[in-house]
Amino acid sequence: MSFPALLAADAALIQARLDAAFATLPDQAVIHAMAYASAGGKRLRGFLTLESARMLGLRSETAIPAAASVEALHAYSLVHDDLPAMDNDALRRGLPTVHVKWDEATAILAGDALQTLAFDLLTDPALGSAETRLALVAGLAKASGAQGMVLGQALDIAAESAATPLNLDQITHLQAGKTGALICHAAESGAILAGENPAALRAYATALGLAFQIADDILDVTGDAQKAGKRLQKDAAAGKATFVSLLGLDAARARAISLITEACDHLAPYGASAQNLIDCARFVIARES
Repeated sequence: MSFPALLAADAALIQARLDAAFATLPDQAVIHAMAYASAGGKRLRGFLTLESARMLGLRSETAIPAAASVEALHAYSLVHDDLPAMDNDALRRGLPTVHVKWDEATAILAGDALQTLAFDLLTDPALGSAETRLALVAGLAKASGAQGMVLGQALDIAAESAATPLNLDQITHLQAGKTGALICHAAESGAILAGENPAALRAYATALGLAFQIADDILDVTGDAQKAGKRLQKDAAAGKATFVSLLGLDAARARAISLITEACDHLAPYGASAQNLIDCARFVIARES
């Protein structure tokens, strides 16, 4: 199976698990907004959870609740990032953002509910023992909160009004939280489920997450807004430092390629069973959205 086909198949599995969760909830606007916000997208984080688990010998069915969990958490972050008080975006995945389609209050509440749904999904007995589920909950909490994604977003907002642009080390630290932390959690989840040491997957995902953000910065400058499904060139308009503004386009591309090589090298202990994760890494810097 080609990598795009595998990614699409896993996206369908994740969507089915999310749909099952939404079907148990009341028929209210906020629930419809949750479903709308979590539909579509690449499902790259969920794929990392599923594939890392499969690489370590587990069936997809075992990891599906964890994959759906990380995608629900990611969807919440996008809903809130798009709000007027944050990035103030009107488009996401080529469609009106939640606060545009509904209103700000509904968007805030839908994001809140997606966040709590993410942790609810991690209570599913299919994931294994109570100890395993607790480790997943703790990992997601750390990756998404004040030590990870939320911290990165706060640093990003603060940078918009800073007297001087961030330097390369500061941007790297910011993005390790904003983008990288959740990607790391997603990849490590497979090892947690399998009861294996997550160190190699953590190293792989750390390099992958940084490459992903550099690719995003490149797309913001060179991408096609229609293919991306969102507003581009907003970082330059806001005067924000990015990997492209600090390194230049060619050097940023070279850095992303180097990081992908590094990520793949960390998978060497897994041999041929890591091929899908290697293909995922290469996809990250070849994508157009």
